[in-house]
Amino acid sequence: MTLRLFDSLTREQRDFVPVVPGKAGIYICGLTTQAPPHIGHVRFAVAFDVLRRWLERGHGYDVTLIRNVTDIDDKILRKSAEAGEPWFALSYRNELETADALEALGVLPPTYEPRATGHVTEMVELMQTLVEAGHAYPAADDSGDVYFDVRSWPSYGELTHQSLDDMNDAEDADPRGKRDPRDFALWKGRKVDEPATASWPTPFGAGRPGWHLECSAMARKYLGDTFDIHGGGVDLRFPHHENEVAQSRAAGLGFANYWLHNAWVTMGGEKMSKSLGNSLRVSEVVREHRPLAVRYYLTAAHYRSTIEYHEGSIEEAATAVERVEGFLRRALPGTDSLVPDGSAELPADFREAMDDDLGVSDALAVIHQAVRAGNTALDDGDADDAAGIARQVVAMADVLGVNPLDPVWSTGGSGADDALSALDALVQGRIAARAAARSARDYDSADAIRDELTAAGIALEDTAAGARWSLARHKGD
Repeated sequence: MTLRLFDSLTREQRDFVPVVPGKAGIYICGLTTQAPPHIGHVRFAVAFDVLRRWLERGHGYDVTLIRNVTDIDDKILRKSAEAGEPWFALSYRNELETADALEALGVLPPTYEPRATGHVTEMVELMQTLVEAGHAYPAADDSGDVYFDVRSWPSYGELTHQSLDDMNDAEDADPRGKRDPRDFALWKGRKVDEPATASWPTPFGAGRPGWHLECSAMARKYLGDTFDIHGGGVDLRFPHHENEVAQSRAAGLGFANYWLHNAWVTMGGEKMSKSLGNSLRVSEVVREHRPLAVRYYLTAAHYRSTIEYHEGSIEEAATAVERVEGFLRRALPGTDSLVPDGSAELPADFREAMDDDLGVSDALAVIHQAVRAGNTALDDGDADDAAGIARQVVAMADVLGVNPLDPVWSTGGSGADDALSALDALVQGRIAARAAARSARDYDSADAIRDELTAAGIALEDTAAGARWSLARHKGD
């Protein structure tokens, strides 16, 4: 089967054909480290983690994934000044918290995670190439700013399918010194109120890089002049990605062959953001909920579909996780952790769903259908068939990063998974005592044990294969 991905540039699904057979190069715009991340911030990382896993495990590609850190920009400088701390200290602190958040959500580490401040040499080189080619110019007011001349590149607007005349003025630099108000900054000359540590020398004057220049230079550094996939949030399409395309191709680079964009997490129909005051910091969310449930919540919708957050969203995801985990622990007793070793084949309908632009909703439906079939097999006493189904469920769930038996969920985070394992041991002991009481026809004691578990929020279901338990859900949850 052929993997087909929706390319934002062509606005259609295209067969994925890599630049180098058997390899896939991906560049993802990471977070600007101005503040700790909320769950809306990290959706991009979860979405592209699924892509990376499918390329590797579904198609056997050797994936190089670069996810940058924008560790200097206007917002970082402003917030550090407000906080009275060095910009690099604020930026690094938030970078560490972001790394912790992504690890807690089971996002695989990138092949490399370059910082913008570590690649100024490459940025200056790219900027000089554009100036020499007539696509960029130093500001006439000696401010040290350098701008990309959008009118010098007739294809400007191709990614977002806009004409230049319909665009608003660029907002990333002082308009003074520009030839056209839509020209965007490649380099920002140092301002008198900015710290000396936030500037670097160039032939055009001291200053710091513009946001767009950073990503073009870093993508080229680690993936080459032409690479496979560039990804990021849908809000980055314009102006950020549009400007990347223009400056990179104007410099003679092939740049990205496919553009993928994930949608937002919203609350009340509005993008989750700090300015709206409706953010949910990842570090706080994983204290209140299992990290696996949060990961499932962010994974379950198609990456191009908006996720609307509401009270109970993550609890609903937790219920789905418990359903899968309950079956796996029944079908694979005594298994504390199990990561697929390649022996379990992925079902054809799961592969078909994933090859259709990463159709995770349909892929999860295949998983839950298998869970139902496996539970039926267990109820019918067919343990071997159930174990085979369970191994397929593990393999499918692992592709999506939601395998409940992956050791990643038993370490770090809120400790909820360790607590669940301990709870399972205690409940199984009470279930065994209840079964013994029933065998001895001591029904009063058996009923008392069931009432005890019910009062503790444990729901029991008697099946032909024995009793199984789950956490009870209150009405309205």
